Amino acid sequence: MPTMNDYDLYDVIAGVGYGLDPKTKEDRALAFRYKQNDWLSRLPEKTRAAVLAVADQFKHGGTDDLENKYIFETPEVKQAGGVAALKEGGDPADIIRETKARIFAA
Repeated sequence: MPTMNDYDLYDVIAGVGYGLDPKTKEDRALAFRYKQNDWLSRLPEKTRAAVLAVADQFKHGGTDDLENKYIFETPEVKQAGGVAALKEGGDPADIIRETKARIFAA
């Protein structure tokens, strides 16, 4: 049974305020992978790896981890190529904004 720590504030507010069924951080990160597969498949391979590494940070710490200025210093994101890999797909800031929007749409 999930605890409150398993949910992001976004899902807590959506559940309380709008009666939506909240998803755990892990469920939302997994849903991003399959619901956004078409978008992900259109990204350059290195960009896709970096986006998935960023999205996986949500699984660990929710919005707080996505908004952390050190996100590109995490081992997973660095190993995936970090900002340089994102640049292969366009403006890194735009890609990160799009990633965040798609995580919350998942």
